[in-house]
Amino acid sequence: QVQLVESGGGLVQAGGSLRLSCAASGRPYRMGWFRQAPGKEREFVAAVTWSNSNTYYADSVKGRFTVSRDNSKNTGYLQMNSLEPEDTAVYYCAVALRVNLMSVLLPRAYEFWGQGTQVTVSA
Repeated sequence: QVQLVESGGGLVQAGGSLRLSCAASGRPYRMGWFRQAPGKEREFVAAVTWSNSNTYYADSVKGRFTVSRDNSKNTGYLQMNSLEPEDTAVYYCAVALRVNLMSVLLPRAYEFWGQGTQVTVSA
């Protein structure tokens, strides 16, 4: 079982920044980031493929968020800048261990999930 430990959430004012971390107990093939606000559907945010560092972003965060990974630590990061109240949600990291042909946007493309970390952006 691959364990994912998330950290870095918190409360910030609009325009501020946070960096989320996701430490995995094994090397991912791909790490994705999703978020879910109360009463809302789970939403894709960003993803990174481990071997080549290819990145993918939802239109809503493109230009504001940056996803990256540290090979030596099996740890992924989501740098969030210019935060807006609409970014308020529980953020989850997720890992796929194997190459697959499913879209990076789909939750079912990932096998293991972190515990989630709350991000709150005040107006």
